[in-house]
Amino acid sequence: MKENKYDDSVFFTKYSQMYRSLKGLEGAGEWSELQKVLPCFSGKEVLDLGCGYGWHCKYAAEHGASYVLGTDISQKMLQKAQEINSHPNIQYQRIAMEDLDLPKESFSIVLSSLAFHYIQDFPLMVRRIHSWLKTSGQFVFSVEHPVFTSYGTQDWWYDKNGEILHFPVDNYYYEGQREATFLGEKVVKYHRTLTTYLETLLQNGFQLQHVIEPQPPQTMLMIPGMKDEMRRPMMLIISAQKL
Repeated sequence: MKENKYDDSVFFTKYSQMYRSLKGLEGAGEWSELQKVLPCFSGKEVLDLGCGYGWHCKYAAEHGASYVLGTDISQKMLQKAQEINSHPNIQYQRIAMEDLDLPKESFSIVLSSLAFHYIQDFPLMVRRIHSWLKTSGQFVFSVEHPVFTSYGTQDWWYDKNGEILHFPVDNYYYEGQREATFLGEKVVKYHRTLTTYLETLLQNGFQLQHVIEPQPPQTMLMIPGMKDEMRRPMMLIISAQKL
């Protein structure tokens, strides 16, 4: 299935009130680490899959990208992107990333932020991205960490007083669909192991450059609940290069 929870009015309203939605890149806990591994955008053609509000599109354009295509399945997301992150070098397109049909070797850089856990067939997506990239092109993406997605509910276990006990990790090797609770709403996501993420890239013409489990920066630890994010990884950042 192609998940499009973000066009649900209730869900989108909740999402728009998140710290990262209000503050942009600086409000995203993984940004400080992701920024370190981004390639040079100057004069490059960039594809952002699942671009959301368009924060990364705008960053690429402002750092010299000659053309940026931001795609997302959500109309509400793209409306917001056009409102707050428009730029002459950015084109936004409403389409599921699985349905994209792009010319071979048409991009120098492919980005994706926290979107691949919504797609069912990651290996197929990687093969298509490889075909869209020019030789030596860069592929940088973040996803929810397999430790975070394995059990499914994506919530802590609590004691009778509502205090956090631990985070459940179970059924790790059973990849596939999960029903998670995000912002109090049911959302379909797909769990896959760390091995699957890395080996899929290696077996489909990519060379790994960075594998990062980003911790929340010190400047964000005062945000309620953020210190608990040090207890288990929530996100995974991977950068790779087309051979």
